[in-house]
Amino acid sequence: MTTKKRDYYEVLGISRDATEEEIRKAFRKLALEFHPDRNKTEGAAEKFKEVNEAYQVLSDAGKRAEYDRYGHAGMGQNGARGFEGFDTFGGFGDIFDAFFGAGLGGRSATAAVRGSDLQDTVTLDFEEAVFGVEKELQIARTELCEQCKGARSEPGSTPVRCSNCGGAGQVRRSQHSMFGQFVQVSTCGTCGGEGKVITSPCSKCRGAGRERKSRRMAVTIPAGIEGDSRLRLSGEGEPGNFGGGPGDLYVVVRVKPHPFFTREGNDLVCAQQINIAQAALGTTLKVPTLDGEEAELEIPAATQTGSTFRLKGKGVPYLRERRRRGDQLVKIVVVTPKTLTEKQKRLVEELAATLEQPGQNGDKGWFGKIKDSLSG
Repeated sequence: MTTKKRDYYEVLGISRDATEEEIRKAFRKLALEFHPDRNKTEGAAEKFKEVNEAYQVLSDAGKRAEYDRYGHAGMGQNGARGFEGFDTFGGFGDIFDAFFGAGLGGRSATAAVRGSDLQDTVTLDFEEAVFGVEKELQIARTELCEQCKGARSEPGSTPVRCSNCGGAGQVRRSQHSMFGQFVQVSTCGTCGGEGKVITSPCSKCRGAGRERKSRRMAVTIPAGIEGDSRLRLSGEGEPGNFGGGPGDLYVVVRVKPHPFFTREGNDLVCAQQINIAQAALGTTLKVPTLDGEEAELEIPAATQTGSTFRLKGKGVPYLRERRRRGDQLVKIVVVTPKTLTEKQKRLVEELAATLEQPGQNGDKGWFGKIKDSLSG
């Protein structure tokens, strides 16, 4: 038969509009009263578990809101985490850390620790970013000592067991508090948690187990990479501690600008100037491409400034699809001559006279505007 849970507010003896401080004070009072190390009467442990469970819910704003709305049903099948044993205070979860601080347990000082990540920067020419390149980097990083292989002892010597902690790497100290006597476990200050002491430090690294080195490394930059991208080289960072894996090396890519091309995604963009005759009559242009060759581009008659034409497959390779490339976009700029010979001026005036037709809102058209500007 399942025992019906009591209302959490009733358990702590507080009202439903109790403040956080009132909830905290109520818990401290009841925790002192029913803590199993202080209260050996039958049922004290279960009472303490009930008080602890109520506090975990009502001290958390989100859980409290769910409880106020749905009651115990809103706490899931098992409700709050509750009391987890009397052997160590780490078993109570985070609740006692909040009242009395940490340091009553935790990860061993010699647990495996992953090495730190490193970062370097490589600067590419525009073409190198588009077509890919291999670059050589010089990375300064910490590596395991070649002489002792990271053991820190002189080869042939053996560390001895720490006399302070007996090789455990931790020391235990008794401590009295309002709950009674506690045992606090901390990292051994003599061996740093390793449980052993180096008696003959390595002469090359002076017992550090590591040394600073500068290493050259070839890095392949894939075709189509963009500026400010980051490449991750797995395992090329700092070595880990106590058997932990190495960190990674991140390479930040910077790209120099190009004097003729700009990039829009996987498309290359360039500007191409033509004169007014070419714009009016049409022409065939030879346009430079990043491949180093010229491509023919047909410009139709009556082309305006800002018109854009596309050279298929002359753009940037897609990063993961090297056979696929973007396009080259050629933006046309119609250049009006700043000076004309007398003959050129006369010919333009004759042409303008034959084409001049007032448009909407008195617009004379572009040949009319050229005539006005030249005669002015």
